[in-house]
Amino acid sequence: MTMNKVRPSILRDFLRSEAAGGILLMLAAALAMLVANSPLADSYFHSLHVYVGPLSLLHWINDGLMALFFLLVGLEIKREFVGGQLSSWSDRALPMIAAAGGMAVPALVYLAIAGSTPGLARGWAIPAATDIAFAIGVMALLGKRVPTSLKLFLVTVAIVDDMGAVAIIALAYTDDINGLALLASLGIMGGMLMLNRMGVSRLAPYLALAALLWLAVLLSGVHATIAGVLSAMFIPMRAGPSAPEGKESPLHRLEHALQPWVAYAIVPIFGFANAGVSFAGIGVEHLLAPLPLGVAAGLFLGKQIGVFGALWGCIRLGLGPKPANANWVQIYAVCMLCGIGFTMSLFIGGLAFTDPLLMDEVKIGVLGGSLLSAITGFLILRMADKPKTAAIRGAAHS
Repeated sequence: MTMNKVRPSILRDFLRSEAAGGILLMLAAALAMLVANSPLADSYFHSLHVYVGPLSLLHWINDGLMALFFLLVGLEIKREFVGGQLSSWSDRALPMIAAAGGMAVPALVYLAIAGSTPGLARGWAIPAATDIAFAIGVMALLGKRVPTSLKLFLVTVAIVDDMGAVAIIALAYTDDINGLALLASLGIMGGMLMLNRMGVSRLAPYLALAALLWLAVLLSGVHATIAGVLSAMFIPMRAGPSAPEGKESPLHRLEHALQPWVAYAIVPIFGFANAGVSFAGIGVEHLLAPLPLGVAAGLFLGKQIGVFGALWGCIRLGLGPKPANANWVQIYAVCMLCGIGFTMSLFIGGLAFTDPLLMDEVKIGVLGGSLLSAITGFLILRMADKPKTAAIRGAAHS
């Protein structure tokens, strides 16, 4: 991967935003756990299922607010493919293969542990995706100890992960299809395509059609959040010397308008609403049940094996360069951070299982696997930097 396609100021602003959002997400998840195991637990769980109009509060968060999260994901994917780190096949090869390994191996680990238990095979995709905000937040705690090339590698792999997760949600977790609503969705996308082809650069018409697309997709039976990614594909982006960072680009304007809302509000709200699990009556036998164990092992073991193995193989075969200024220990630690699957894993878990007891087990597995990946990756990165830091200090004193 090359770094000359992303201006340092843009990359720095992005990483700062993701880092701050990731730390806020950690705090929101911790607060949810505290509330779920406090005298406020009944109020917490009851309020999530209060209906506001046609949907419960939890559904508004997971189907409505998260559509904006997926819209931002779609904008990032389009930006990277048109003028960013995934704009050429040589740039795409390494992160795409690494991400593919990081999705396939966790799914296989999960199925090996939980797949034989009736009804649990449906959760195979839960450990497949990386939580970019959480992972960047962990790296932010290490400051300059993590080379910029590794931060960019993690961001790129997570974006490709998100692409795979979107495809999985659309194909594997869609049951009954409403043909009329699906046809309406296609018509609305056709309208957005016409606006794009006519050179319309005002965002208002696109956003109005995106809202209609969300409603049509919701009624079609496909998960409503897919509308966010589909809408992003039609937001204009002028490819040129200043694109995609040029301020005149509609995609750039929308992405930068959405980013703080998603990082500082939507994702933390999602985390607070979905991370709460009561540990009352939960013993060791529950923690070692097939579902939580499969999810945790998929994230902690499957991710590091899949991403690192694919990355190592690509570099050895000459399919891509080794990340600059990084040693293999640091690379391995960042591959371990890919096992932080919080937001997308909880989201997919909610699609895979409707039984509250199974969802509690999913949350335990996601929290356990993500925390193990975060803590272990953090400690390895911290220790991996010590010899170099000591050598620099020694040279300075001599």
